[in-house]
Amino acid sequence: MRIVPSLALSALLTFPSVARADLKLGYVDLQRALQEVNEGKDAKARLKADADKVKRELEAEQKKLTDDKLVLDKQGSMMSEEVRTQKFTEWQRRLLEASQRADKSQRELAEKERVELRKIFDKMDPIIAGIAQRDGLAMVFEKTDSGLVYAPSSMDVTGELVRQYNEKFPAGRKPAAVAPVVLKDGGP
Repeated sequence: MRIVPSLALSALLTFPSVARADLKLGYVDLQRALQEVNEGKDAKARLKADADKVKRELEAEQKKLTDDKLVLDKQGSMMSEEVRTQKFTEWQRRLLEASQRADKSQRELAEKERVELRKIFDKMDPIIAGIAQRDGLAMVFEKTDSGLVYAPSSMDVTGELVRQYNEKFPAGRKPAAVAPVVLKDGGP
């Protein structure tokens, strides 16, 4: 339920008497909500674990390349020009491949984060709409994207969003196990 801020502002300026009379507004801080909902905390932990794993792998690969370069530099003078060139070319190829893997890993992690956050934000939208309807709010702005500089905390519906989200989508909930059906003849 995100509305382009300039359109909302134009509506308020066009109908100032309506704006002062019955128009109730609210705002939500989606970034704060994302950090506070249990599912967001779980997603953040999973993403951090994935990022840490990739970082460890890349650091190990970088160390191996650095060590191999030191060996190549030390032993290079004892090699023929052809062998030295071949080994250095091979090292450069591995360095380029490592760089490409690092870039690919970063893109994959960013995409994974985008997908995880989109799932959560998509679940938040109907909750925000429900809060707005229940409280008679004509508009709910996203604190950051709307350019909201100041609003009284009484207009902040973030806490209610987090409460309802956690109630509706408990994180870490496992589906209930289905008991096997036993037939009278003893078979499954």
